[in-house]
Amino acid sequence: MLSRFKRWRSQRFDARHPFPDATWRQACQRYPLLEILPEHQQSRLGRRAWQFLHDKRLSLHNELDPETLDDTQRLAIAAQACLLTLGWSDHEHHEALANVREILILPGAFSREVEEVDEAGVVHHFIDERAGETFHQGPVVLALSEVIASGGLDGFNVVIHEFAHKLDMGNSVDADGFPPLPSDIAPQDWYREFMATWEDLHERIASGQPTPIDDYAASHPGECFSVCCEAFFTAPHQLREAWPGLYSLLCRYFHQTPDGWWNTNVSETS
Repeated sequence: MLSRFKRWRSQRFDARHPFPDATWRQACQRYPLLEILPEHQQSRLGRRAWQFLHDKRLSLHNELDPETLDDTQRLAIAAQACLLTLGWSDHEHHEALANVREILILPGAFSREVEEVDEAGVVHHFIDERAGETFHQGPVVLALSEVIASGGLDGFNVVIHEFAHKLDMGNSVDADGFPPLPSDIAPQDWYREFMATWEDLHERIASGQPTPIDDYAASHPGECFSVCCEAFFTAPHQLREAWPGLYSLLCRYFHQTPDGWWNTNVSETS
């Protein structure tokens, strides 16, 4: 009965909102991250992103012209958000992103005054420049300049980064690097791999060695998770070579193997 209702609801949505095949093809041609996906996953992602655009609100800051983003860009933003949950069932996808109601696009990077308390109990205030930010029950905020720069295969993607925070907040108000885990991943395995990555990252920074991911990952466990997610999808070979255990863990978590996309398709898009 439930499956019949879901099928009816899906058919009703398709009838009201026909899938924009041409727009999706343009998005895949414009963004290498979407172009390298295997055909069947590309198709699944496109339809999930199209539904996502109708379930959530994508709005622009009042300083931006309403025509700033074309239909292709809007669909691409939704697709990059939904890429995180592409390996999950429709139910898991909807549950994971249930706390997303709005995506707000700002003209550019912005500043926030941040208060932190160190181990000695001393309160520090500083200004933090941000390309995006995420609130537990609030919007996902993205800087337009960074959105435009995302979609490549270089290890950086503000959409993936901020939506990884949303996944992280599935079991807590704050992003702490410990999202809800599937039953086949033990919490101690998650902690062990991320702690090893965290410690190695800090050692590399302290010794002046190059780091395989953005140094920003070393600022907080929640940022470490999000930055690793960026690398997992947009530079998987880099992450796998540096921390094979972490890469394997994220493959299990996301039910995806992005390095396979690269091995099969990336040479064709170069």
